[in-house]
Amino acid sequence: MKCALVRQDGAVVHAERHPTGAERGPAAVVDTILDVAEGLAGKARADGRTPVACGIGVPGLVDETAGVAVWSANLGFRHVPLRELARDRTGLPTALGHDVRLGGLAESRLGAGRGVAHVLFVAVGTGIAAAHLVGGSATAGAHGAAGELGHILVRPGGPRCGCGRPGCLEAVASASAIGRRYTALARSAALSPGGVGASGRPGSVGATTPRTVDFPPGGAAFGAAEVADRAAAGDELAGRVWREAVEALADGLATAQALFDVESMVIGGGLARAGARLFDPLRSALRERITFHREPRLVAAALGDEAGCLGAALLAFDSLEQPWPCG
Repeated sequence: MKCALVRQDGAVVHAERHPTGAERGPAAVVDTILDVAEGLAGKARADGRTPVACGIGVPGLVDETAGVAVWSANLGFRHVPLRELARDRTGLPTALGHDVRLGGLAESRLGAGRGVAHVLFVAVGTGIAAAHLVGGSATAGAHGAAGELGHILVRPGGPRCGCGRPGCLEAVASASAIGRRYTALARSAALSPGGVGASGRPGSVGATTPRTVDFPPGGAAFGAAEVADRAAAGDELAGRVWREAVEALADGLATAQALFDVESMVIGGGLARAGARLFDPLRSALRERITFHREPRLVAAALGDEAGCLGAALLAFDSLEQPWPCG
């Protein structure tokens, strides 16, 4: 959990991080959220400040109008009235939003999308989700599920997604999918005739002798960053996995541009940290897919993993119905 006291101009005056502890169950996570919110309000008062509102961002399906965390696979939330619970605990007006939409809100007003009227914020990490910002505001959709870009079908018959359908963008191009795919292919290649070396290049081992490969311990998958590093170092298998992921992501972004016609796409999440190794081929692949639409500007997110926390604060200020200085 990224938590902060934030001024109305977006400046962070105090920040904290706490383990979510999802393994303890959803009720314990809710208790932690409320404890931290109450503690932050107390910290503000102890420092001579006046807390005016509380903002909370969570993943999953969020009914922002009702202030309810409807469903979250990661946290186990099912119809949790978080806004009411936090308001009762802190005594402050409270706003509840979706974590990716809040990240987009912050990037649009304070980060890489600042000064741009039409922005698509795309978070590519464990999953893939997006937020469409117009004039610094994001829409949640009719059922709180707007922006699920990761569940666009890009590879029919492809890897099965966590949602149950095969071939979703998230199942091919998310950071976790890249790591899983490279790990599976490398393990398979290590046991195949010829084997592979630690770099992933073909080895010269006999048909029945697996070549030693430096896999992560405990059966864990490689991380996407390591796949990117190996691809840049000439690992052919990593290069193949990386290219396929970039091509799929370009398909998803081209679909998004056809739907939203934005000026800028701000790419955040763990995959964006690959820098030019992601953005250079992604720009080229997206350009190949654009016909009569305007090509959007692809830029890296500027606020890192604090974006959702900042966005929660901005949403809280917005809920007060007071002018918010976008500059």
